[in-house]
Parts: sequence; C-alpha cells; structure tokens
Amino acid sequence: MQKFILFFVCLLISSTRLTAQSQDILFRNFTLIDGTGQSPMQHIDMRISGDSIAGIGKDLPDKDARVINLEGKTIMPALISAHTHVGTLKGTTTTGTNYTRENILRQLKKYNDYGVSAVMVMGTDRPLIFSGLLDSSMKGLLPGARMYSAGFGFGVPQGGPSVASAMDLVNRPENAEEAMQEVDSLHALGIDIVKIWVDDFNGTSPKMKPEVYEAIISRAHQYGMRVASHLYYLEDAQKLLAAGVDIIAHSIRDKDIDDQLLLDMKQKGTSYIPTLSLDEFAFIYARQPEWIDDPFFKTSLEPGVYDMITSESYINGIKNSPVFEKNEKAFQTALRNLQRIFAAGIPVSLGTDSGATPIRAQGFSEHLELELMVQAGLTPLEAIVAGTRNAATLLHINERYGTLEQGKSADFIILSGDPSNDIRKTRGIEEVWKGGVNVNRE
Repeated sequence: MQKFILFFVCLLISSTRLTAQSQDILFRNFTLIDGTGQSPMQHIDMRISGDSIAGIGKDLPDKDARVINLEGKTIMPALISAHTHVGTLKGTTTTGTNYTRENILRQLKKYNDYGVSAVMVMGTDRPLIFSGLLDSSMKGLLPGARMYSAGFGFGVPQGGPSVASAMDLVNRPENAEEAMQEVDSLHALGIDIVKIWVDDFNGTSPKMKPEVYEAIISRAHQYGMRVASHLYYLEDAQKLLAAGVDIIAHSIRDKDIDDQLLLDMKQKGTSYIPTLSLDEFAFIYARQPEWIDDPFFKTSLEPGVYDMITSESYINGIKNSPVFEKNEKAFQTALRNLQRIFAAGIPVSLGTDSGATPIRAQGFSEHLELELMVQAGLTPLEAIVAGTRNAATLLHINERYGTLEQGKSADFIILSGDPSNDIRKTRGIEEVWKGGVNVNRE
C-alpha cells in the first residue's frame, strides 16, 4: 500500500511539472545579454512558449503565462563549447574502457549544470554513440548538453596522439589513399567536422605528412565536410591554411602570428578556437591558483583529481618539468595571438579541450576560457559572443541555438550578476534552462 501511495504521489508531481512546463512562462524585469554582441538590455521581459522564445521586450502581456520576476538578475545564452572530449575520462584515468553510456550522460549533465548546452567532441568518440545515442542527444531527447561529434580523428602511425590516452581508435593512415578511404567512412556516419592532429607533441612524435593531411582535407571538402586541426607551430598553421584547413582548433603557440597568416585566415574564412585554458592548465597548478579551492572549480572535478593536483609530488613534478618554462611562454604567446586574430576580424569560438585529461575540468574550463579571453584583450561581451553565437555558427547550429532571439530555443542561464561588467560573474549560476525547461544546476 505504501509503495502504491508513493508511486501515486510521484506520478502527481510529475504530472504537475509537465502541466507547468506546457504553460507559457514570462520572465520579468531582468538584464538580457542576448549573445549577438549588442549592449545588455535592462528591465526586459522574455516569454517562453514550449521549448522556444516567443517574445522579448518591455512590459510584455502576461495573459495565460506563469510570471517569474527576475529583478536584479541577468539572463544570457547557454554556452557552447566547440572543442571538448566526452566519455573517456573517469576519476584520474582516461581510457577507452571508461566510454560507457552512463559515463557519457553523466558528463553531458555536468556540462549542462555549468550552463553549457552543447559540446563538440573533437575526434575521440567510439562506436557506441553511433547506435542512436548521438542522434538522440543532438535532438535534445537525452538529459544534459547536446553532443555533436567529429567521430574518429586522424593521427600518425606510431605517433601522436598517444594511444595510451584513449586514442586507440583514431585513424592513422599510412598514405593519402588510406586517408581518403577513412574520410569516406566518416562521411557515411554523417560527420560534419573531421579532426586531424598535426603536431610533434614536444618533439616526441613524427608529424602527419603533408600529403596525408592534404588528402584528408581535399576528400572532406568533396563531401562538404570541414577539417579542424590540432596544431602548435606557426609553420604548420601556414601549411595547413595553404591546404585548405577550415578550423584551427588550438592556439598557435611557438611564435607571434604574422600579417600574412592573418590575411590568409581572413580571406579563407578560417575559424579559430584558442583553447587558452588548456595551455594554462599545463602549468598553473604549480602556483595553486586563486580558484583552486573555489567550490565552482572543485565540484567540476572527477573524484580523486583535487587530491592529485594539490599534492606536493604533483606540484613539484610540474615545477621540475623540462617544459615548464616553455608552457608558460606558450600561454603568453597564445594570448597575444588571440588578441591579433580577434582584432583582424577572424571568427573566434569558445573551446577548451576539457575532458581530454583529468586536469581539464569539464564545465569549469568553459568559464575559465571566457576569463582568459578577456585577459587576452577581448571585452566580456566579445568573449560571451565567442562562447555563444560564434560557437553555434561554427557548429552550424546557429539557426536554432547560440543567441536569445524570438523563435530560437530557450537555452539560457540565469545569473546572480552581470558578466558584461565582470566576466567571472558567468559563474554565478542560479538556474540553467534547456529547451524551455529548468534543469536546475546541482
């Protein structure tokens, strides 16, 4: 009898929630950052009908709507991270065995809890997601952030990226013919973006041969697919641009970018994902940054990672690393290059490489990236546009997502403060809404 009563109560609660969600909702008297780059709108209203925005303006009529007063609050679009990794991270390990439906959904929920409504997984996915999981996630039928995928990326035989870091299913073509056949296989999966790794990983790996990445890019373009490249060196960026690469998926970090490359990027419509947080994570734990004990950071970590990164042995290991100074210098170069690239009018999108290793915290990294973009010289509003409209445009989902405008999906964050004045206030998350539903952050 008690079980029946409990079931009935749960059913009643669920029914009540569904009824509430089917009613229009009118948010009143808040500050709106819409993601288009225009100045925040003060004392504005927004009406939600179903999963979409029905109207934005002042003093909207409240007929047949549930009214929520948000005086003193700010609403901004949910973030979109155009370079992440999902499913292979668990605890302090990154392995293929971690890649389960449960782990994927858990991490997508974490991203959503941190106000990230969509993520692009850059080349480290596995067959599991192509049995319906990816399609369901993209359509918003599963909880958590919507997941988009570059499928299986392209690396180098007996080279990078490291097989030990859950990269065992990465394509590693020996020649151009093999590379084209593997692009054919990706196309059959419906992949839109192809990921390639062109780097020597601090001199530890041979680089991908130009004839291989040229073949990948050419074949991908025949299918209307775009190619995103992991890279480090200015010289590689120059060669990849000449080959037609569409997206530079990490900062150029060895040298300051030159005027010719800026001109080439702009003329070719190349997009840039700086992943500044990745470069800071490479050395910052040696300094125990001011956010190391912030619950907003600690909650984002996998179990065991906080103890690892605060241990004396780990900190000393970073300080004594032969690449410690190189990593610090690379970060400063990345900041300068981002400032010049952005000033040149080249599209910049938010991406972090979060989830690739335990120290790149999913969710927190996206907010840190915004702060680092501002440190590089962008205004807070410009950084927010990079993390909303620009990232949506890069993923070709901007007709529905990325900005808060009438007719678009009601994906947004309610904040306690205004990040247009202080970018760190994106961390003051009070509620996260996805498709018109409150998916309260834990």
